[in-house]
Amino acid sequence: MRFWRLFRLLPLLFVPAAFVLHFSHAPASLVFVVSGIAVIPLAGLMGEATEHLSLRSGPAVGGLLNATFGNAAELIIAVLALSQGHPEVVKASLTGSILGNLLFILGLSMLAGGWRRERQTFGKSAAQAASSMLFLSVVGLMVPTLLDHFHHDTAGTHARAFSLGISGILLACYAAGLVFTLKTHRHLYDTEEGEAHGGVPWTVRRAVGVLLGASVLVGFVGEFFVGALEPAVQAFGFTRTFTGVVVVAMVGNAAEHSTAVLMAVRNRMNVSIQIVVESSKQIALFVAPAVVILGACRGWAMDLVFTPFEVFAVWVSVTAVALTTRDGESN
Repeated sequence: MRFWRLFRLLPLLFVPAAFVLHFSHAPASLVFVVSGIAVIPLAGLMGEATEHLSLRSGPAVGGLLNATFGNAAELIIAVLALSQGHPEVVKASLTGSILGNLLFILGLSMLAGGWRRERQTFGKSAAQAASSMLFLSVVGLMVPTLLDHFHHDTAGTHARAFSLGISGILLACYAAGLVFTLKTHRHLYDTEEGEAHGGVPWTVRRAVGVLLGASVLVGFVGEFFVGALEPAVQAFGFTRTFTGVVVVAMVGNAAEHSTAVLMAVRNRMNVSIQIVVESSKQIALFVAPAVVILGACRGWAMDLVFTPFEVFAVWVSVTAVALTTRDGESN
């Protein structure tokens, strides 16, 4: 048991390694890779702390905490990338995060959780409510894109102004969703027991402390990651779209990814789905509009105009999730 605990701590060595490589001015490609790997063990700590909190507070609060702390890394990386003049990478990472959560991670969670079980159940009403919120987010992303497509605003002035107004509406929708999830309809989410966590449960103070500490470290490592982004992209021959949709999105959402699958394996599908959907909702209804508003305040070129393919892909993903979760069962 002691050997296993030490083995689990070994990946954390990438965290100080990222600091050493960054401040020793090592090659950017090496800093990029090591910093990206360093996020994974930190995500594991965040996931374990969130699991202990969810055992005490229920799936609603547990899923919200995991998505919030996980998306903090996404928000930090997006702001840093935008400040360095990479709006295309930021937009691609936002859509990539939504696609990765709704398609890859939700599918992997259902596969891993149902591998040795005939079926798993979760709150159908909560899943339907989440699908409705996701559909609202798709509309919010679609309207600025259609406006720019038909009006051909080459300067981007009208698109940014319109995106700013849409961002305010999206933030209001997200706030209303929080009231629904945490207050008026919280009972829809607290409906499962699942398998008990092995070992002694952490205290709330310890769990929150681990979450905060890991989030701070993710912020520093994320800064190293973004700082090495441009030279690493050139060194590896990646396109900006691939970097945003795949690399940045996967690194920025590693915390939710690992925890959602873990919860499904332990037959806690309400927590798993809450993490996946809440993370996607936060990206579309909070992170994206927050980046637009911050960009407007700082004079950065950022709007909600995505490519038609990105909007279509998100719409198809939301539809697929709505159809898959409508009966409250996964196999």
